[in-house]
Amino acid sequence: MKKYNYLEAVTSDVKDAVYERYTKEEIRERLEDRNDFEEELNDDLFVSDSVTGNASGSYFCNTWKAENALMHNLDLLGEAIKEFGGDGNVLEDGAEACDVTIRCYLLAECISDALDEIEDELEEEEEESENEDTEDEE
Repeated sequence: MKKYNYLEAVTSDVKDAVYERYTKEEIRERLEDRNDFEEELNDDLFVSDSVTGNASGSYFCNTWKAENALMHNLDLLGEAIKEFGGDGNVLEDGAEACDVTIRCYLLAECISDALDEIEDELEEEEEESENEDTEDEE
């Protein structure tokens, strides 16, 4: 079985959430004060079931899927437990709680990565638009 890539998955979910919640113009404006935007997103997405699963306690709402995601990611779970100051009790809560713990642990990094990707996409769109305008003038 292929190793589940939490960084990739959570970053993708963050991007989806940003594009669902904000227009491109709003994103551009909010990126001007990126630190505040990251903090706001962290506060909102930390309890978003579509990103972390923390509101309901499950991202997948399926123990089997959570167990599959955890396979080969126990090192990441260990880091998350250590970071949150836990003593491993999350293990008693099952695979879905462990999965949510990893997602919450990675959230800040994934928000930063997602905003980097979004900034790049918006810059590319701007450049393409400028190039089209230049071609139209010729």
